[in-house]
Amino acid sequence: MIRERIEELRRQLDYHNHRYYVENAPEISDFEFDAMMHELQRLEAEHPEYADPTSPTMRVGSDLCAEFRTVRHRYPMLSLGNTYSTDELHEFIERIEREVGPTDYVCELKFDGTAISLTYEHGRLTQAVTRGDGVAGDDVTANVRTIRSVPLRLRGEGWPELFEIRGEILMPYASFDRLNAEREANGEPLFANPRNAAAGTLKQQASSVVARRGLDCTLYQLAGDQLPFTSHWESLRKAREWGFKVSEHMRICHNAAEIDAFIAHWDEARRSLPFPTDGVVIKVNDFALRRQLGFTAKAPKWAVAYKFKAEQALTRLESVSFQVGRTGAITPVANLDPVLLAGTTVRRATLHNAEQMALLDIRPGDMVYVEKGGEIIPKITGVELAKRPADSRPFEYITHCPVCHTPLVRYEGEAKHYCPNQSGCRPQIIGRILHFIRRKALDIEGLGEETVELLYDNGLVHDIADLYDLKAEQLAPLPRLGEKSAENIIRSIRRSTEVPFRRVLFGLGIRFVGETTAKYLADHFRSLEAVMQASREELVEADEVGEKIADAILEYFTDAENRRIIERLHRAGLQFEASARELASEALAGRSFVVSGRFSRSREEMKELIEQHGGRNLSAVSGNVDFLVAGEKMGPEKRKKAEKLGIRILSEEEFLRMLETGAEPQVKAPAAEVPSAAPAQQTIGESAADTSEPRQGELF
Repeated sequence: MIRERIEELRRQLDYHNHRYYVENAPEISDFEFDAMMHELQRLEAEHPEYADPTSPTMRVGSDLCAEFRTVRHRYPMLSLGNTYSTDELHEFIERIEREVGPTDYVCELKFDGTAISLTYEHGRLTQAVTRGDGVAGDDVTANVRTIRSVPLRLRGEGWPELFEIRGEILMPYASFDRLNAEREANGEPLFANPRNAAAGTLKQQASSVVARRGLDCTLYQLAGDQLPFTSHWESLRKAREWGFKVSEHMRICHNAAEIDAFIAHWDEARRSLPFPTDGVVIKVNDFALRRQLGFTAKAPKWAVAYKFKAEQALTRLESVSFQVGRTGAITPVANLDPVLLAGTTVRRATLHNAEQMALLDIRPGDMVYVEKGGEIIPKITGVELAKRPADSRPFEYITHCPVCHTPLVRYEGEAKHYCPNQSGCRPQIIGRILHFIRRKALDIEGLGEETVELLYDNGLVHDIADLYDLKAEQLAPLPRLGEKSAENIIRSIRRSTEVPFRRVLFGLGIRFVGETTAKYLADHFRSLEAVMQASREELVEADEVGEKIADAILEYFTDAENRRIIERLHRAGLQFEASARELASEALAGRSFVVSGRFSRSREEMKELIEQHGGRNLSAVSGNVDFLVAGEKMGPEKRKKAEKLGIRILSEEEFLRMLETGAEPQVKAPAAEVPSAAPAQQTIGESAADTSEPRQGELF
């Protein structure tokens, strides 16, 4: 009897949850729904033998912290090529119809969230994985279970025993505004836009936090080996019957004119939607034609995204404030009269530097035009001079640090001003610590910006070396930490002593020494002691190190405080010497490469392959480069320069063949397909364990 009651409550709650969150047509009151939920929670607590991971009670989440494991995608999660031009869109349609003849297209809104892949087995949600790098992503199943528009158990019938469905996790504007209002009241930094808020929420370690933030999920693509459909439209119609939230704003279009009309309508109508969108996706409807059209290494040839142009707004510049970065760089920020722009309320925008402000002749009190670059970062593009106040005066840039009041300096050839007080300026100190702990440096988990500020303000950390003196009992009493978090942080700090020398060198935060330069310095000098003792002439002998970088390195190691910190890091056991590197082969020995664009794997993996096989990576196209490996979205100027210098341009496929054989391709072929428009962030496909074309059927 108890089991039957539990199952009945689950069935009723699933039904009413779907009516409320998917169909937007509730049949019972919130009170009645909550009463059933409380009864189910009580019965499940009393009878743990009837636990079920797909129970509606799982949607409230847990306060336990979860570490996300990496999962390789069963099918590749491919990107979409995109365009802002109707001419280019028409060229896409013409190419399709030259190859397969007139056909139908499905036009959908392009949702501005974070991509997700959901796996269902026997009608139950078993796994939810982020896009990651397209090959593998993070398992966020516990968090996705809390999203009420995601079905935990499917409705109806006819669904395959095993399949995946892809879509977008969104934060509706109402949830975004509520979240930022809470963060502002708590003195926490605000999220820049709903996309960032959705991505950040999905990676929360406590699923109970996710449950409270009001995420939504819209699905747009099925994936599987034996899906019983012949068209995209049919597959989504069935997905809706199974309980998935599929956009109602889709249309089958038969030609370019109908597609243009759909785009024109939503370019205006999107402003009334309760969630963020940034374009329209156009897909060939017929699956057989999709198979005929095929894929590039990174994207399907049968789909494209049309991106809406950046929205612009006119508002008043109330004041200018200044931020101090970890290197002491000063960045002016415009404080604006709040204005709605691309679905979010914009209050601040970057002004870059003194030169840019002078170029715009921007002054407090001006009415200014604001737009979002790529609909993400607000920027001021101009001043409405007709509305300038009569008593307006030119803006005078600050001469002293806004935090520590040290006189600012401006280095030769630099656009920005700098605060030189690196050892006594709070934002610089905190910024250097945050740089040191980031994933590509020492990769210390559990220490975000708020925690680092907490440690600094409580006198526990004043520089990066202080991290290695911390004890769990010092951290546990601090707000928002506790014993378990404290132990995890200390454990991660200890693990960081195993991080290789090149990342330690990068983590030191030497001005102009980025990740690649640090790698070359480590390979050239092999130890930190050798770098510290090198002369200017010896430093510039290393790859990627010019006079400007050499001078910055010398300046860093001349500072007595920096040397003291390094000595403490050495005593803490950090890796100050490079380990011997074993090559996979010498297929690329003596050859230098520049890698540019997007590939079926990350650029970091491409560069790693080059080094594993004896080649050298260079960051810029010059006469020292032997090959330019060209992927999608490669800048046209880089290609032109390579062609002018006679540098061989390789596609990804040619490069991989070169790895296998060690020989250059015999015939000069065009570089990897580079659409005139950049790939969109939206993902539509899935991720294979290799770089071959997706298996037939996996997107259908």
